[in-house]
Amino acid sequence: MTERAFWVRSAGHGEVEPVHVSQHAADEVLVRTLFSGVSRGTETLVFRGEVPESQYDAMQAPYQEGSFPAPVKYGYLNVGLVEEGPITLKGRTVFCLYPHQTRYVVPATAVTVVPDDVPAGRAILAGTVETALNAVWDAAPMVGDRIAVVGAGMVGASVAKVLAGFPATEVQLVDSDPAKAAIAEALGVPFATPDEAVDGCDLVIHASATEAGLVRSLELLADDGEVIELSWYGERRVTLPLGEWFHSRRLSIRASQVGAVAQARRGRRSYADRMAIALRLLADPGFEALITREFPFDELPSVMTGLATGELPGLCIRISYDGR
Repeated sequence: MTERAFWVRSAGHGEVEPVHVSQHAADEVLVRTLFSGVSRGTETLVFRGEVPESQYDAMQAPYQEGSFPAPVKYGYLNVGLVEEGPITLKGRTVFCLYPHQTRYVVPATAVTVVPDDVPAGRAILAGTVETALNAVWDAAPMVGDRIAVVGAGMVGASVAKVLAGFPATEVQLVDSDPAKAAIAEALGVPFATPDEAVDGCDLVIHASATEAGLVRSLELLADDGEVIELSWYGERRVTLPLGEWFHSRRLSIRASQVGAVAQARRGRRSYADRMAIALRLLADPGFEALITREFPFDELPSVMTGLATGELPGLCIRISYDGR
């Protein structure tokens, strides 16, 4: 059958184009997309053609077609309805790490059933919450910790929401944009600008993808504190004050990336386990605050242009497919 998919044709230019979808096999599912989400940070880097050549393999999405820098079919926040497949999945709403496409065929093992108490439109956040969950596993917070999350984008806000459930912890969501205070309030997390943020933190999760944000993250730490770095900088380099108080205060910076299950859980949790937990977390309606706009699928090329140029504000952009 012929369906339609979004492709990045060249840096800063995308199109919705016809694609051929093959007949599914017995161990595959045919999924009709209901919603997809735009991962603002990563997908705009891809759209602008800014993926470093050294990271072409690491940045490849599970069902990407084409290659960097372009043409490439890229994306990984897809929720759909299983139209054909094993009886245990047929008719179920599922999440899949698939690009923006009207229908697609994947192995049955590639989809995760969305719990009944999670709306399909909210389930597009599963990939982002999975990243947040992995970061929390990497950070390994303790009861009573003082924690700052710097950067109130999709990932940072998700991390703050997950951490807010830890007993006796003090969590603050830090961002240079005062308007993000409304998102923090909806998530039930205190908000601060970088100048207002309270220091003496045991842990800081950095997700602003800015040099200033990472420097401020180090400043917020108590002695022997640790920054968990979630930001993806693409080809940009950052400069840090490692010659000042970094050594005398015995600070640490450690990377977290969703491509591998966090080391602390790697022997006991699979990728499927991690995704299932992320979807269970999305039963909390507070996560709705992360979805700020919705557009029909046909408008995705202009949506991506607006995101890449900064003209379109907001966190997660939801794409709907019913009206195409």
